[in-house]
Amino acid sequence: MAAAGGREAPSLSWEFGAVSQSGSQSGELKQTPLNALHHELGARMVPFAGYEMPVQYRDGIIKEHRHTRNAAGLFDVSHMGQIRLRGAGGDDSGGGSGGGGAAAALERLVPVDVIGLAEGRQRYALFTDDHGGILDDLMVTNAGDHLFLVVNGACKEQDLAHLRQHLSADCTIEPLPEQALLALQGPQAAAVLARLAPGLAELVFMTAARVEIAGADCFVSRSGYTGEDGFEISVPAPRAEALARRLLAEPEVAPIGLGARDSLRLEAGLCLYGHDIDTRTTPVEAGLTWALSKARRRDGARPGGYPGAEAVMAQLENGVARRRVGIRPEGRAPLREGVELIDRDGKTLGRITSGGFGPTLGAPVAMGYVETARAQPGTRFGALLRGKVQPVEVAKLPFVPQRYYRG
Repeated sequence: MAAAGGREAPSLSWEFGAVSQSGSQSGELKQTPLNALHHELGARMVPFAGYEMPVQYRDGIIKEHRHTRNAAGLFDVSHMGQIRLRGAGGDDSGGGSGGGGAAAALERLVPVDVIGLAEGRQRYALFTDDHGGILDDLMVTNAGDHLFLVVNGACKEQDLAHLRQHLSADCTIEPLPEQALLALQGPQAAAVLARLAPGLAELVFMTAARVEIAGADCFVSRSGYTGEDGFEISVPAPRAEALARRLLAEPEVAPIGLGARDSLRLEAGLCLYGHDIDTRTTPVEAGLTWALSKARRRDGARPGGYPGAEAVMAQLENGVARRRVGIRPEGRAPLREGVELIDRDGKTLGRITSGGFGPTLGAPVAMGYVETARAQPGTRFGALLRGKVQPVEVAKLPFVPQRYYRG
């Protein structure tokens, strides 16, 4: 969770195939509430997570990417799963004391301090399996009388099944297909929303609030998948198109597709589920130890208790054999997912999991997994690209500084 027209950026053409392939499914594609608007705006539509989604609009990926970095981009992310989680009988939603209800229940599935999550606060979380592998990554918000979860579109059905299997005795689990989800990202996003809902200026990074925007009752959080300051707006589906049009009427706002969403998150060093993280990777290998709350670690107030906890805590204590790293290739050729990383003797060190052209940097960037001994920034080795070895160097993440608003 990506130039006039697609011809302006041939080096990015790989993204179209990657996006389409990752979301292609048999059967009829679903449509978001903004589908007609996407077509009206000249979007190029592709299959993604079972939906017909815009990969780019008329200006193309590079211009959309740069517009988001400099102004404000509007993304349709309604394919993602929105879920309301309540304690049985509606007794407890999240933060709060007593350890009962939805917060304590959800802690059985994630290595995150949910009980300590205050009302109006949001936290990044991970569903793990019995081996510590990552089933999905998600956002959890304490919405006061319930927990509000946002999960990846391609994983939402399995996530719902996972929640129902483990938490049905303690929680009411309610998917929210009647809600659309918009993301307004970029350094001018806050100024745009302040005109429509002045109270949103009080939000800081990883906080949320209920607010009316252009006559629609919305639930808004302030985080983002671009590395820029931004907002996610959960809005009733029947009001989504009117709200999108109202936002697009602001001079700073332009529609942005999946192509620029991908290049933006890659520059920001953020993982894409199914590529950089999956059941074959653990949070420690993925460099997501910051998401393993102190309260849930071995010496914390509520250690373990989630699937794969022993494996994850052992890795925290003893280290791992491989790690996710940033990679800067030499030259202009981007390194695509699956490219093998090798030493001078041809020994495999790891593989690329995400890669492409970074428009902000004007150069290719990538992420992948390598042996821990080779994971230090500045370490050099090779990438096997079309039978030739291309020099690469491990780079510190993120490639482009994140600019979240923390107050």
